[in-house]
Amino acid sequence: MTEPSTFHTALANEFATAQLMADLALLLGAGDVITLTGDLGAGKTAAARALIRYLAQDDELEVPSPTFTLAQTYDLAPFPVLHADLYRVTDPDELEEIGLSPLPDGTVALIEWPERAPNMLPPDRIDIALTHRPSLGTSARAAEITGFGKLAAKVERLGALRRFLEISGYLGAKRQRMPGDASTRSYARLFKDDRSTILMNSPRRPDGPALYDGKTYSAAVHLAEDVKPFVALANGLRDRGYSAPAIHHADLEDGFLITEDLGRELFIEGNPPRPILERYQAAVDMLAALHGEPLPDMLPLAPQLDYAVPVFDGDAMMIEIGLMPEWYLPDRGVTLTSNMQADFVLIWRDLLGKVSDAPRTWMLRDFHSPNLIWLPRRKDTGRVGLLDFQDTVMGPAAYDVVSLLQDARIDVPENTEITMLARYAKERRRADPAFDPAAFARHYAIMSAQRNTRLLGTFARLNRRDGKPQYLKHQPRIWTYLNRALAHPALETYREWCLAHVPPPTA
Repeated sequence: MTEPSTFHTALANEFATAQLMADLALLLGAGDVITLTGDLGAGKTAAARALIRYLAQDDELEVPSPTFTLAQTYDLAPFPVLHADLYRVTDPDELEEIGLSPLPDGTVALIEWPERAPNMLPPDRIDIALTHRPSLGTSARAAEITGFGKLAAKVERLGALRRFLEISGYLGAKRQRMPGDASTRSYARLFKDDRSTILMNSPRRPDGPALYDGKTYSAAVHLAEDVKPFVALANGLRDRGYSAPAIHHADLEDGFLITEDLGRELFIEGNPPRPILERYQAAVDMLAALHGEPLPDMLPLAPQLDYAVPVFDGDAMMIEIGLMPEWYLPDRGVTLTSNMQADFVLIWRDLLGKVSDAPRTWMLRDFHSPNLIWLPRRKDTGRVGLLDFQDTVMGPAAYDVVSLLQDARIDVPENTEITMLARYAKERRRADPAFDPAAFARHYAIMSAQRNTRLLGTFARLNRRDGKPQYLKHQPRIWTYLNRALAHPALETYREWCLAHVPPPTA
């Protein structure tokens, strides 16, 4: 059994309470339970209100005490939040009547006066005990935060985060929630002295069990499992004039960073969103410049510590591709025979052999609109701000061009894709007359098929394994991109296999 984890902190006022709850919110996940105890007026409702407002990104959101309603639910972006007050509960049967027994799945529960119904509390929870501290000021409180069961680790991490913020001088900064991504990372903007920075929470976490020759999925395909690759690549990109964020403070072991805030200007506009052509041109030019220079496979990380950029080899590509038959096809009611599986593997081994001659470069891997920030005050390729590159590998240049021009989250018109591909080839040829556009077009088609085959499986897995159904809406777009790739003659055999065995996604 996991031992409880506890830490204590003093809270000078409600603002300090709001900071603590924002830090806790950075670490929460759907289904977590937080209890709030303390005398009348100890600040339980203020703490719950601060956490709800932070998650809602609305400092003025009306969050009344649920003393009389007993429970109030907020449908917030990361997950629903249930705010309950059990002060008036006299009979445990009341909890079932108001939907608190059992607690709803997938919802973060904030429960005031939990001692009124101790039998409803799960073994995995966080308890926050608030007490008055008049010696520190009329508004001061002390907080004792204890994690039980599986949530003991989150309380340990909360303590580590608070220490990191104090050492770096940002404990007193205002926090603002930022949207997360498909990973376990989470982010907040920190405001201090009229300047904003970005707090990254990047816990070490392998993705999945060790199913691939004793390796997790993330290790087998070279996805970052901690924050060290981000730091090494950020410094490596900046050293070469590219606009990765500067690292202001870092805790490499616990996985906390405070970085430069590159801003909020995106590469897309409109509803539905579409590419801003000038910015996509700059992004294409940036890739052409990056791919045209020699790049090392070893980068300095810290004194006497280097980071080796992994190679995106055929085995890693095959494991990625395998997500489609493993996760997507079962969702579509397809079961492959052993012969069908064998044909799939043979086809892909042959295709990947056709990109084995591609020169290897830094393949940033997630070079698409959600991870690009427009920096109009900088010059040339420096206008392209880079956010997500910790999964960088040494791989084919075509992959990142596919990521940009076949963006999984927005529709990139085919004529825009063709125009940008021609621009990329022209820039590469201008810098290097030996650049072969026909070979690049073949590599581009194969990497498009590889990426989009993998994404069909990835988004199915995010839905079924991780409870993130929002990614399914992108599958029809991925299907469209995949069919663009299958039109290339190099993919004729795979096109026939897909026609025979792979149904399109549901709209």
